[in-house]
This record gives sequence, structure tokens and C-alpha cells, in this order.
Amino acid sequence: MTEPRLLITICTYNECENVPKLIPEIHEFAPDADVLVIDDNSPDGTGEIADRMSEEDKRIHVLHREGKLGLGTATTAGFQYAIDNGYDQLLNMDADFSHHPRYLPALRDCMSRVEVAIGSRYVPGGGVEGWNFRRHFMSQGINFYARTLLRLKTRDNSGAFRCFNVEKLKRLDFSKIRAKGYAFQEEILYLCRRIGCQFEETPIIFEDRRFGTSKINNKECFIALWVIFRLGIDNLLRRPIERIADNTATSESDS
Repeated sequence: MTEPRLLITICTYNECENVPKLIPEIHEFAPDADVLVIDDNSPDGTGEIADRMSEEDKRIHVLHREGKLGLGTATTAGFQYAIDNGYDQLLNMDADFSHHPRYLPALRDCMSRVEVAIGSRYVPGGGVEGWNFRRHFMSQGINFYARTLLRLKTRDNSGAFRCFNVEKLKRLDFSKIRAKGYAFQEEILYLCRRIGCQFEETPIIFEDRRFGTSKINNKECFIALWVIFRLGIDNLLRRPIERIADNTATSESDS
């Protein structure tokens, strides 16, 4: 059986030390996959490094954006690229080795059974290395908050290590997604649940970044809480989802 055509996306901002090491490791575990680097005009030259790599390997592609426009919009740009270029599956992962490529085969295996596969820190066998108490508390808190307000049954709703069925992504109107930053991770799972996606989580060990600095700050956390709260109100009031790309009406009975 032919493997589904897979696009792996990595969103970058100042990841010049990680990208040249990460992409070869991705291809060690998924040699058939194309890789799309979505760079937000990194001042450290990440985009130029990716360009040089793409000249040497036809599996590598680069999408340059005009500035730092947010993780959510970068990820949706990758979704649109996968749709426009006829991929079957899209797998998104962090650019800093927090998501190790050795887990790629397990995520791909999940996709034979479901529409969304999640590399999960919070199922048996999963975990986190290198975090202090504050990071653990914030992550566990936001996951509980999202499960409660958005009726998500998955344990890890704030991570970015996921694989999606592109046919399902075609149903979403990305222009109406509220979250521009890190709350996108919870919002996209909420939307996928509402359009009937099945989920599966596979354990990963999340490793703190090897190089560079984290982009998460207190402002992003507060914005995420607010966006999830607004989505929770939509869910509670059974508001219809108006995010279908072809503008067809949708009836949702599980809101």
C-alpha cells in the first residue's frame, strides 16, 4: 500500500541553530515526507538557511512571511499549503527538538485509525523533561481549563506535535479562527471535534529546547485563557460553527 503523502511543517522564528540539525533527523524517521519551513522573517537568518537547504533537497520547502505574525497564523499557513499542494496528511512539530523526530512513525501509525493524532505528554508513557514547577503548573492548568470548557477528551491539548487528515482541514475556514498565538492549539482541536474528527494520543517525552529561547510569555498565557473562555461560551450556547470553507450549513448536536 502506498504511504499517504505527508507534509511536515515547522514554524520558525530565530531557530538558526536548530533547523539545520532537525530536518535531517526528520528525514531519518520519515524519508518520504516533505518538510515546509514557515519562517516569520527571522533576524538570525533561519529563513536563508532553510532556503539553502531547499536548494539541495527537493523535499524541503520554505514559506517566508513578512514578520512575526503569531504561531496560530503560521500553522494555518501550513495547513493551507498542504491543501493547495494536494497532501493527504499534515504533521506539525516544534522547530527546537522539543518534539523529537523519533516519534514520527508512531504518529503516522495512529493516522490509519483516526483523523487527528496527538503526540501526548499526558498519557501513560509520556512526560516532560527540563521544566520547572511553574511550567508544569501552567501546562496542566491550561489543559484542564480547555477540557472543561471545550469538552475535549484528549489529555494533551496545548502541545503542537500533531498530525491531521487534510481532507478534514479543508472543511475549516481558517480566516475565522480567533487565536493568533498559542491558544490556536486548543482552538483547532475544538474545531476538529465539532466537525466529527476522531482523535488518538501516542506518548512522547517532551524535551526542553536545545538552543535559543522560548517564545511563551505571560501575555500569551492570558490571551490563551481569554480565547478559550470565548470558545467555551460558544460551546455552552450551542452556537453554530461558521467556519466551513464552502459556506455550507452545518448542524452540530455534540456542542
